[in-house]
Amino acid sequence: MPETINADMGANVWKVLVSAGDTVEPDTTVVVLESMKMEIPVLAEHAGSVTAVHVAEGSTVNAGDPLVDIDEP
Repeated sequence: MPETINADMGANVWKVLVSAGDTVEPDTTVVVLESMKMEIPVLAEHAGSVTAVHVAEGSTVNAGDPLVDIDEP
């Protein structure tokens, strides 16, 4: 069952650092959000494979919006 990483706050998506099919380790930065001129890295909590990316650079997210799905091995 994939883990969905959600936005903790409303912000702009500054960078998307992963694509579907990528393998990530714990604490890998998957997305960088920007809010009030601060960059907020969003980290993977577990190792696994990225199954979906729900956002694009330049888009806006609200708290709770899905960012990335990661399927744990």
